[in-house]
Amino acid sequence: MRRNEARPSWFLILASVLSGLVLAVVPLPDAADPFRPDFLLLIVIYWSLRTPRSVGLAFATTCGLALDVVKGTVLGQYALGFLLAGFLTHRMQLRMRNFPIWHQALTVLLMLALYQFLVFWIDGITGNAVTHWQRWLPIATGTLLWPLLVNVLDGLNRGRR
Repeated sequence: MRRNEARPSWFLILASVLSGLVLAVVPLPDAADPFRPDFLLLIVIYWSLRTPRSVGLAFATTCGLALDVVKGTVLGQYALGFLLAGFLTHRMQLRMRNFPIWHQALTVLLMLALYQFLVFWIDGITGNAVTHWQRWLPIATGTLLWPLLVNVLDGLNRGRR
């Protein structure tokens, strides 16, 4: 394999990030909105696994700050959660890349749960606590979406070569 084939397509990374931002704020019906997975966080985890040298913690923080701005929350709330998930992904990426997809999904479930807990904690500190059980539904939907996201982005990434 040539050296330039291992590098990601920055257009594909940018397109997936913009898609994640749009999917984070597009209106959904009231019944489906609690199930909305954290698309952008899943995309950050994916690119941190596939291209750890090109996509780092600054990328995760920048994506989190973009989500803070788009959603209008406390500046840094999502950025801190994305930074934590990006750090854990970078720390475990050599192991996670060898996991079967169902094992990756369980690891992603733990990262999503930690992220949601951190956002829940920051919401509580700022006085915006949402304490109903539906707050934790995006963890389940994100975990179920992980294998599909990996297959789609892997296919797009292989298709460019």
